[in-house]
Amino acid sequence: MTHYLAELYSPRQQWLSLDEAGRTGFFEAIGAGMGALSALGIEAIALGRTEATTLNAPTQQFFAIWRAPDATAMQALINGIAASGWHDYFDTINATGAGGDLNTHLAELAAL
Repeated sequence: MTHYLAELYSPRQQWLSLDEAGRTGFFEAIGAGMGALSALGIEAIALGRTEATTLNAPTQQFFAIWRAPDATAMQALINGIAASGWHDYFDTINATGAGGDLNTHLAELAAL
């Protein structure tokens, strides 16, 4: 079953203090690791800045939405992100789970 990951993140001081060469090297390593994740069927659906003026906006400045074909591939993505050192540089909140349709989700909520 298709799984999704919604990441919300903001830079830590370690990122803000990192020079341009350090940032470039970090992003090169991230890019190198994406091939293996793509081979698992993992896709980045959307990445960007959060809009602070949105009702109930998060405090995190950025978001990423990912899709994976199953829970195993999603766990590989989450593990890969952690192994990259991402969390050393960005304070991150992860929300993941299997995706469903609106009626199924409303039934889940109604059952609480």
